[in-house]
Amino acid sequence: MKEVEKIITVKNLVKKFGDFIANDNLNFDVYKGEIFGFLGANGAGKTTAIKILCGLSKPTSGDIEVGGFDVYKQTEQIKKNIGYMSQKFSLYEDLTVFENIRFYAGIYGLTNKEIREKSDNLIQQLEMQDFRDSLISAIPLGWKQKLALSIAIIHQPKIVFLDEPTGGVDPITRRQFWDLIYDTANKGITVFVTTHYMDEAEYCNRVSIMVDGKIVALDTPKRLKEIYHAANMDDVFLQLAR
Repeated sequence: MKEVEKIITVKNLVKKFGDFIANDNLNFDVYKGEIFGFLGANGAGKTTAIKILCGLSKPTSGDIEVGGFDVYKQTEQIKKNIGYMSQKFSLYEDLTVFENIRFYAGIYGLTNKEIREKSDNLIQQLEMQDFRDSLISAIPLGWKQKLALSIAIIHQPKIVFLDEPTGGVDPITRRQFWDLIYDTANKGITVFVTTHYMDEAEYCNRVSIMVDGKIVALDTPKRLKEIYHAANMDDVFLQLAR
């Protein structure tokens, strides 16, 4: 059996702010093309860990590699090999659809020629020709989501971090967005996703659950439900977070 490539390796990650330990000895691996759910209540330490994995913050200690790059010495290479989408969809409301694509493609280091080609291709793929010159503030929420995820992977990164990407979105739009996440993973891009919706945890290949800075569970949703004799991931989470 062919070994699956590790895209993120975290060994003994500790992050302290003075006496406060935000990340307490985290250990996990994430694999190529995997949808990895990173769950925890507010204040559990998820955002701190994500900032470290994105090369935006240094750990206090531990061995961490993202996309084959060291988080201490190779943060610029990490940033070039990841995509990021936040709850607010990371789009500029006062720019048009085309201007947002062009702006982010430039930030991700694409050439002018690549930006022209990819912008046109992306608008066609998303069937957003009618919205090309519309301000982001004027387009429906579902379209914003599709566009934000597509922009986050326009440079074909190894990993895309989705930080609560479906917050405040209706159930139908959430389900459609998960179809896009599956498409992204099928292209070989690893999806690292945080969410407060426990039904979404069921859609992940594997899930880690953080409580008070520690990872207290990590396995497939099916296995976690078996271990904790739970009907669903909501029950698993409540047992652990209590």
